[in-house]
Amino acid sequence: MGVFTGFGSWINQNSQEPLKAESKRSENGESKSASEKDTNNAPAKKKKKKVVIYFDEKEDRRQERLWHKAEKKHPWHNPPPKIKVTNKKGLYHMNIELTVGTTPNTVYYVLTDPKGGPFFDYKKWRDIMKNTSRKVLKENGPKRVIMVEKALAYNILSLTTISIPIHLTMEENRKDLTTNYKKGKVILMKEFHGNYKVEPIYVDQERLCKKRLPKSPEEYKKCSGGQGRIGSKLTINHYFQPYRPFNIPPLSWFIRGNTIKTSKKLLNGIQDLTSSFRRAEPLSEEDMEASEIDTVEVHNFLKI
Repeated sequence: MGVFTGFGSWINQNSQEPLKAESKRSENGESKSASEKDTNNAPAKKKKKKVVIYFDEKEDRRQERLWHKAEKKHPWHNPPPKIKVTNKKGLYHMNIELTVGTTPNTVYYVLTDPKGGPFFDYKKWRDIMKNTSRKVLKENGPKRVIMVEKALAYNILSLTTISIPIHLTMEENRKDLTTNYKKGKVILMKEFHGNYKVEPIYVDQERLCKKRLPKSPEEYKKCSGGQGRIGSKLTINHYFQPYRPFNIPPLSWFIRGNTIKTSKKLLNGIQDLTSSFRRAEPLSEEDMEASEIDTVEVHNFLKI
């Protein structure tokens, strides 16, 4: 899916009709000419915002159409996330694997969305997690370092919910689709760091490529005749260790259980949003031209 066009097709930006401009009359009471009206009433063109991307946007848009077409006949069913938690000397390691029915570039953009992503609880009508501040500290090609503050909704024994601030430094690589993060300040946590990456899954490999095992999107496109969909595998390795006495049972059990429960809600938010993408009608070329975002593809860049 075209990352930026995907959001455009999900949200119908043309749902509101523009207000009609009132006709103006000259001081002597005569109507102005049609050309004058057109000139005065024509809305000023907005300057498009340029966004640099590190992938083939046309190929992602082609994938968007494949997913949308397949969704009508054979809807994609999101498999539940796989979560495994281990504890070594008080340090918890949570390994997560999530399969998502859309392209890796779209999934990575959702995860690195400046507004904080699609993490909203519609049942309780509140944000599960959102960005409250964000600052780019360093940027070089596809790599950038960002300092971000997030607000996380945290349930306490199902009795009440409090908002916990999380300060993180994140190192993103928008070409490799990887991110490393570490805590600046997280309440109750002595250790809080981790990483995630998004990799392609060749969804129709067995059906269209037979016994061939494609090793790249290019090989997959060739063996599938251009009809193979590309999904995503999101892998997260998250490490956390509470301060004393919260690292001692039963408090540690509560924190561990709540962390897993909250993580599942966030992962479900990603899958729900991408389901909306698949159902949404892809943008036309006219819609693309009218978009306020002008993407610039970069395939050769300075390595750091």
